[in-house]
Amino acid sequence: MKNNNKTLVLICMSFIWFGMNSRVSAQKTKIRGFADVSAFYHDDKLSFGIGEFDLFFTSELSDRISFLGEVVFKYSPHSESHFAVGVERAIINYNYHGNHSLLFGKHHTPINYWNDTYHHGRVFFPTINRPILFSEGIIPIHTTGIAAQGLNLGNLRFGYNLMIGNGIGSGDLVDNNKYKSVTAAVHIKPWENFQVGVSFYNDVISEGDEDDGEIIDEKVNQQIFTGSIVYFGNRFEFLTESSFINNETESTGNVKSLAAYVYGGVIIKEQWVPYFRYDYLSYEDEEPYFDNEDVNSIILGLRYEINYLMVVKLEYQYLERDFSGTDNRITAQFAIGF
Repeated sequence: MKNNNKTLVLICMSFIWFGMNSRVSAQKTKIRGFADVSAFYHDDKLSFGIGEFDLFFTSELSDRISFLGEVVFKYSPHSESHFAVGVERAIINYNYHGNHSLLFGKHHTPINYWNDTYHHGRVFFPTINRPILFSEGIIPIHTTGIAAQGLNLGNLRFGYNLMIGNGIGSGDLVDNNKYKSVTAAVHIKPWENFQVGVSFYNDVISEGDEDDGEIIDEKVNQQIFTGSIVYFGNRFEFLTESSFINNETESTGNVKSLAAYVYGGVIIKEQWVPYFRYDYLSYEDEEPYFDNEDVNSIILGLRYEINYLMVVKLEYQYLERDFSGTDNRITAQFAIGF
C-alpha cells in the first residue's frame, strides 16, 4: 500500500510538472485544488480534522479531445502512512459532434444529480457531507468504462448519459465478473436553474465476489431507479432525489429498498444560506445485500459564502437508526478552492 501511494504521488507530481512546462501549443492544461478542515462536537468531546485534499486537472489536447482527472489525498487508518491517494476520475473526452461526446475512463456514475455534480471539492457542496445514501453504499459512486453523453440539446436543454462499464466490486483495471454495469440517465432543464432527471442502473454481483471487504455468498441482480428535482435560484435552493432499489437473489426473490433525501435553503443577502436536509433509508426485512437498518436523519445548517471559493458551514445533525439508536453531532467546516 505504501509503495502504491508513492507511485500515485509521483504520477500527480508528473501531471503538475507537465502542465507547467508543456510546450505543445495545442494543449491548454489547468490545475485546481480543493481542501477543507472541520471541527465537530460528538460523544461529549470536541475534535478537529482535515478532509480531502483534491487536485483537479483539465487539459484541452485538441479541438475535439480533452482530458479530466481528479486525484484525492485523504486520511486512511488502514494505510501505513495513515493517508491514502486515490484516482477518483480519469476521463478522455472525445467531442465527436456538437454537444455529443464519447467518454472513456473512470467516471462518477451519472446515477443521480449529486454524484454527477458534486465531486470532491467540498466548497461546492450545499451541505458539509454527502447524503447518507452514499455512506450507506446505496449509490455506486464510480464506474470505469465508456459513456455516450449529450448536453443542452434543444429548447428543453435535454441531456443524456449512457454508460457501460465494470460492475460493483470491480477494480479500475479489470471487471470482477463477466457482467457489465449499465447506466442510463436523462434530464431536462426547461427553465433557468431548474432540472428534472431520471436514471436507471443495472448490475449483477456474482457469488464469491468481494465488495468492500465482504464476500458475496449469493448472486445478486440489482436495479436502481432514481428521480431528481433540482432548483438553485437567486433566492431559494431545493434538491430532492429518491432511489428505488431492487435486489434479487434465488433465496429471497425480489427485495425492495428506498433511499431518499430532501434539501432546501434560503439565500439571505447573497452570502448567508440557512438550510435543512432530511435523509431517509428504508429496507425490506429480507434485504440480501445492504445493511438492513432503516435510517432517518435531520440536518439544520447555516452556510456563509465568503466568496465563490471560500465557504464556512455550521450544522446540527440528529440521526436515528433502527438498531443502533440515536446520535447527535455539531459540525463546523471551512472549505476552500485554489
